[in-house]
Amino acid sequence: MHGGYRIAHPIAGSLARCSRHALIALGVLAVLAGCGTRGTRAPVTDMSATSRQPAASGTYTVRAGDTLYKIAQAHGTDVAALQRLNNISDPTQLRIGQVLRLDGGTPMPSQPAAVATAPSSAPAAKPVTPPPPAPAARAADANVISWGWPASGKIIQGFNANTKGIDIEGNPGDPIVAAADGKVMYAGNGVRGLGNLVLLGHSDGFITAYAHNQQLLVKTGDEVKKGARIALLGQTDTTSPRLHFEIRRRGTPVNPLSYLPAR
Repeated sequence: MHGGYRIAHPIAGSLARCSRHALIALGVLAVLAGCGTRGTRAPVTDMSATSRQPAASGTYTVRAGDTLYKIAQAHGTDVAALQRLNNISDPTQLRIGQVLRLDGGTPMPSQPAAVATAPSSAPAAKPVTPPPPAPAARAADANVISWGWPASGKIIQGFNANTKGIDIEGNPGDPIVAAADGKVMYAGNGVRGLGNLVLLGHSDGFITAYAHNQQLLVKTGDEVKKGARIALLGQTDTTSPRLHFEIRRRGTPVNPLSYLPAR
């Protein structure tokens, strides 16, 4: 474990002809796509809450702490649409007070004048690196499954009630591996905001989610071993290359750092 969660179920056809495996994946994706209620406890729940919102319209003024991905989630759209509507080439370069169009029917807004600054010979300030997440208490059932890290990069987003997982930085094409032995419940890009997504089912009611991949290396129904390559790290439906990783225990998101080994 999970985005601006265009929703199209990747699994179609008669349920009577579906395998048990496909039925499980369909149920998971229904929740990912926001088809269930917020109170439903199900595997990988409510990762796409914005899918229940009406289509975006009007404008939005950028505030402190906003990202293009966050704005897209909040208004039921996606990063690519916002970039196209507002002629944004670099989605990481937002400024406070910037006015964004949310739909094609809204005229291009005028932007506040940039504050002029005198040239300075002082070196440019270095980007602020977020502090590493605080150590998480080890879960009581952490040793029920042999866990391993799904990617080797540093953590750039910690676990909380909103993220429901962690984000791990990396370079496009870096290997993403299974965090534990399991079976592929879903592999596709049918959930808006999560890009190319893999869901693995494990023993004892655990599920792991791997989002924003560049390429998927497995298909639904595959059996995988811990450490096996299942995808390549990417930037689909997000603003920078990363893996969004979640662990769900019987439908409830848990802090992956309480389960993954120390490194």
